[in-house]
Amino acid sequence: MTTDFPAADAGAPGPDDRSHTALESLRGEIGKAVVGQDAAVTGLVIALLCRGHVLLEGVPGVAKTLLVRALATALDVDTKRVQFTPDLMPSDVTGSLVYDARTAEFSFQAGPVFTNLLLADEINRTPPKTQASLLEAMEERQVSVDGKPRPLPEPFLVAATQNPIEYEGTYPLPEAQLDRFLLKLILNVPGREHEIDVLTRHAAGFDPRDLAAAGLRPVAGPGDLAAARRAVAQVTVAPEITGYIVDLCRATRESPSLALGVSPRGATALLSTARAWAWLTGRDYVTPDDVKALALPTLRHRVRLRPEAEMEGHTADHVLTGLLAQVAVPR
Repeated sequence: MTTDFPAADAGAPGPDDRSHTALESLRGEIGKAVVGQDAAVTGLVIALLCRGHVLLEGVPGVAKTLLVRALATALDVDTKRVQFTPDLMPSDVTGSLVYDARTAEFSFQAGPVFTNLLLADEINRTPPKTQASLLEAMEERQVSVDGKPRPLPEPFLVAATQNPIEYEGTYPLPEAQLDRFLLKLILNVPGREHEIDVLTRHAAGFDPRDLAAAGLRPVAGPGDLAAARRAVAQVTVAPEITGYIVDLCRATRESPSLALGVSPRGATALLSTARAWAWLTGRDYVTPDDVKALALPTLRHRVRLRPEAEMEGHTADHVLTGLLAQVAVPR
């Protein structure tokens, strides 16, 4: 079992002490409900800081839904869940125009995408047409119906889930849509001690449907998040670090194991996530270790293996780990 991030070190406060404390409290508060998924919690916080979206991959029962609900509770924002199915239509997600017989006019009825945290459950079970309905929302943060753009609330994050072992009746996400996700996080089955902790909590009466009874409360708000984003934007990135990110992404394009390498958008994403991670760990500058810590979750879904590499048992993580060992690190 692997985790995407090393253990977080709160370190010194970030450039904005109050927002840094609030975001640190956010991670701790989610831990009251979700056990053994610290990397995924950190990834969601980083995505919020970067105004990005997250693809959560894990077998059923590893707390993907609970994780998003707990985050919404601790951040005091709205959340909605959509179960993606083969018969789901784009208007079921974005909303549609509804005729009002009393006024003889059409009015817009907002869909579940008009929320702060949208859980798109099993997104690969719906056809490409419905998957694509999220593209404008994810990229432009608006929904256009009848030619009129309608802005989405702020903050806005899509957390989409998919099952890594059950592919019958699924529609794999195309590369263009995968590239819209800032991070792809792997939720593993928790270790033995964490699983004992889960069962102990349930034996003591924990109800995942009642987070208030579990003691979860808002510890941060949209204002804290906005302040934290401003602080992250002030984190310094030296030219050597920028060059390191570019060299790493260019190496993926030249790797004989990969048919598709990381795009410039992926390089920009890695820069953003490394800055957010540096700020979360209490620094106002990015180090090569920050880039390494975020390379796998930021890049794994932006590359495509060659068939021969898959036949040899390679994975995107294996290839990226090898490239991290090969690309020269700035001193």
